[in-house]
Amino acid sequence: MKISSKIAPCLWFDSQAEEAARFYTGIFKNSRIVAITRYGEAGQEIHGQKPGTVMTAAFELEGQSFTALNGGPVFQFSEAISLQITCENQEEVDYYWVKLSQGGDDKAQQCGWLKDRFGLSWQVVPLAMIEMLVDPDTAKSQRAMTAMLAMKKLDIAQLQRAFDGR
Repeated sequence: MKISSKIAPCLWFDSQAEEAARFYTGIFKNSRIVAITRYGEAGQEIHGQKPGTVMTAAFELEGQSFTALNGGPVFQFSEAISLQITCENQEEVDYYWVKLSQGGDDKAQQCGWLKDRFGLSWQVVPLAMIEMLVDPDTAKSQRAMTAMLAMKKLDIAQLQRAFDGR
């Protein structure tokens, strides 16, 4: 098995690792399931999982390796970590926003952040916004920041109008 990333996030799920991997690989165009491993008899006194159930789902999204682990209900996702998607245009922002927020937590949406149906936080960020926020003209960048703070899904045209002072 070839591993494409030296460093890869391991995402802890209760029992939905394979479902999550299939969900994410169904959204990102350049993606694939790499391997599914299953719990066996070994270590059952520690992991408590029924032999044959999915232990991990290794997958790739846009060349980045991930592992989804079925570890039980011990840990839950929080906003302390999120996955960031840099988008080239509004069409990409809209696509990822709609796909990833499907079945997610509507209340957790703000400033380009959303929480998917598994509780994982994502940031759907247009490259144009990043460029606006790092602009050396602080008045412009602050107007864009103020506009961004009032949004859920980011709107590039609205951010640009604020940046330009219109």
